Amino acid sequence: MIFNSLSYILLLIIVVPMYWILPYRSRLFLIFFSSLLFYGFWRIDFIPLLMSSVLVDYLVAIKIHSSVGKTRKKYLFVSLIFNLGLLIYFKYLIFFSETAVGFANLLGFGFDPIMLNIILPIGISFYTFQTISYTIDVYRGYIAPEKDIILYSCYVTFFPQLVAGPVLRFKEVAHQFLHRETLKWENVATGLKRIIFGLFLKVVLADNIAPLVDAGFEIPVENMSAIDVWTLAFLFGFQIYFDFSAYSHIAIGSAKLIGVHFPENFNFPYFSTSPKDFWRRWHISLSSWIRDYLYLPLAKKHVHDKSIGGLSHVTTDGGKNKALFLTWAIMGLWHGASLTFIIWGLYHALVILIYRIISPIIFKINENLRPLVGISLTLPIIMLSWVPFRADSVGMAVEMWLKVLNPFLYNSIGMRENAYLITALILIGVFLASIMHKRIICQLKNDHPKMYFLGEITLFAILISLVVVFLQPGSQFIYFQF
Repeated sequence: MIFNSLSYILLLIIVVPMYWILPYRSRLFLIFFSSLLFYGFWRIDFIPLLMSSVLVDYLVAIKIHSSVGKTRKKYLFVSLIFNLGLLIYFKYLIFFSETAVGFANLLGFGFDPIMLNIILPIGISFYTFQTISYTIDVYRGYIAPEKDIILYSCYVTFFPQLVAGPVLRFKEVAHQFLHRETLKWENVATGLKRIIFGLFLKVVLADNIAPLVDAGFEIPVENMSAIDVWTLAFLFGFQIYFDFSAYSHIAIGSAKLIGVHFPENFNFPYFSTSPKDFWRRWHISLSSWIRDYLYLPLAKKHVHDKSIGGLSHVTTDGGKNKALFLTWAIMGLWHGASLTFIIWGLYHALVILIYRIISPIIFKINENLRPLVGISLTLPIIMLSWVPFRADSVGMAVEMWLKVLNPFLYNSIGMRENAYLITALILIGVFLASIMHKRIICQLKNDHPKMYFLGEITLFAILISLVVVFLQPGSQFIYFQF
């Protein structure tokens, strides 16, 4: 079941009123079985796999909490091996086997390709990360294990975030299922507005940019100019932003209909003043997960400190840099089993490292000019990162990057004229939308609430009309493939 479908709208129409009517225990079962129904619309035969991840980490967390010493770490390894084993088998086994065969053939062994028919379960990268974070948090003593398996199952399988996030921590949502807040119509109204706005971003913007991006990347690289590469980078950057933020808006809005509040997943990322700032604003839940459960543990060095009578943790520049590149290589691989995604990850590691080196220079810039300079430098760097993310091969991505660096390739265009116009209009529109949101809309809401209310009704009437006109059944979200 996908968000931009009538079946999902029908699911909300049934589940939301029932949730507010039913008592505590019954509404947990409602959420649990509704989530299985939501997932089962894709492939019902993968529900046992989802539930195996739920059950293993539910039991392991209880064992971790009741154990001592090295036994606790052994149980944690059970969780990590099981969940990462699922990811490796379903998501990376084909990639690893093809890479190994290709490398062996380069050495002259002449192996035949290994034919594997493995279907990637939808959402596996997201729900395994959630269950891993749960067991690690129990191991670290941040939370106690949940004894109610239905409550824990609702945390993992909750349908708004099951397929593509946000990646939630147990302590963020468990108490909201446990203690239902009073029905507030403002939450319902906000939830509906988030859903409508998300559908607008998906079906009106992202889905109509997609054909331009597809057509552009079908052009042979040798026929592209540097202007074409920049245009495609910006176009795909806008497409994936509208597409994925649309999913997050709908997920957040759907949860809010039943009084469950998710953390925000996007915060105007293309207005970031540095590459590091970008990852504080883009896919915030995944970025923070990677920081807390991968980067920081890798960056810390264990040293013996006699003054405290045991081990302590310090972070060195060398450790930070090694952890940075390893983390981003894994981050790229998480997005897809391809060398292009690893290149995308290493690109981000490199630009973050460069920014660490030059940041003292940037901070010498006049404080009023610093945000403008930061955005002007960061935006093109981030947009160029989308080239390997979308390219068919590493060679294609490298060729496109090289064209950008060639000053003699800025004298022609090879795409349809409206592609350049649409890219420019979207860029202007995004900047105007940000300025209006921060300076005009918020001020109007506070100073003239009636005028704001009328304007909001008019705006969402227009958005609903556009969604109805442009809605295309079966149009998947980009992050479903991850």
